[in-house]
Amino acid sequence: MLWRVLQSNGGKLPDETVVLFANTGKECDETLDFVNDCAANWNVPITWIEYKYEEETKDRFKVVNYESASRDGEPFAEMIQQNGKPFLPNPVMRICTARLKIKPFIAYLRSIGWTEWDNMVGIRADEQRRVAKIRANPGEDGGAVKSVERLMPLADANVTKEIIGDFWRNQSFDLRLPNHNGVTMHGNCDLCFLKSASQIQSLIIEKPERAIWWAKMEASVASATGYGPNSLFRKDRPSYAAMLQYSKEQRNMFDPNEEAISCFCGE
Repeated sequence: MLWRVLQSNGGKLPDETVVLFANTGKECDETLDFVNDCAANWNVPITWIEYKYEEETKDRFKVVNYESASRDGEPFAEMIQQNGKPFLPNPVMRICTARLKIKPFIAYLRSIGWTEWDNMVGIRADEQRRVAKIRANPGEDGGAVKSVERLMPLADANVTKEIIGDFWRNQSFDLRLPNHNGVTMHGNCDLCFLKSASQIQSLIIEKPERAIWWAKMEASVASATGYGPNSLFRKDRPSYAAMLQYSKEQRNMFDPNEEAISCFCGE
């Protein structure tokens, strides 16, 4: 999507255009490398934002860069612990997308004087559910911010994952994450609770240290609020600590055909 915007404007960003990337601290390193590579290879400025709550100003962001960006979940952890009232996001209350991405974006743009704008999101034409959802509520934050309209240029141009795959095969750089038919289970937060349990277990087996942060967050909430359903990212499956233990014991506890919950960190 960004490449098409640049190509449509002589290789440069249009006036009064900002490219933003929200880092939760739990993205794979390859994702951070990829965003940096886009900026360097296409000569386009990308502003990196992280969630940071300031009690005095009520701001919910800070500006970082590739070098200073969090890489151990610090923004995500701060959101969980905000105001001394720890709370884990879950499939019913997916507050992480809004608080770690959407609201920081809005706060940043308002800090530079913007009051209304169009927000381009890179949803494809073959992501029909997401397309329908946004067209029903084009305002930002699920339609809550009416001064912002979300646009989907790739969907409007009938761009599919096959077209995008062909595009990246002809570029000098790429995301460098495993890709299966246009989908990577490594994308977004590394062990996002919306991924299927079998996917998470596979990712833990591949790299066991991935589970440490998630288990630590569940343990911190449990110690503050008491052990129970609210001390888990998902109450319908074992804790991340348990899944890490399963991986060490090479026990397959989950249905490989379970589908992940559809999530796009921008909806």
